Amino acid sequence: MNLLVKKKAINLIGIATKSRNIVSGEFSTEKAVKENKAALVIVAEDASDNTKKMFTNMCAFYKVPIYFFGDKNELGHAMGKEFRASLALLDKGLADAVEEQLKIVALDIIGGSKYGENESI
Repeated sequence: MNLLVKKKAINLIGIATKSRNIVSGEFSTEKAVKENKAALVIVAEDASDNTKKMFTNMCAFYKVPIYFFGDKNELGHAMGKEFRASLALLDKGLADAVEEQLKIVALDIIGGSKYGENESI
């Protein structure tokens, strides 16, 4: 079941890309969060600790949900690009659908929450 849920989340990221409701890359993701356009931020699990910390702090400040999901290649492949360490979904409806799947994945894999640990920020 976990593999199907993960694949569904990746497919939803692909749909968001096709509908141009997503931005990727550190600069574009940071800009979307600061302009209150981001509905959800996803950072690759294999991103650098500095990147993870920066986005965790920024998303906590701007009250944007953040998840650590997949690796750089998976996120990039879902978007039809080479690799991506971070992305932000701009559409609230798509973000809610992806977040629902990511909650299931997080609870199945590590028993975590939307902030990647057992407690919220």
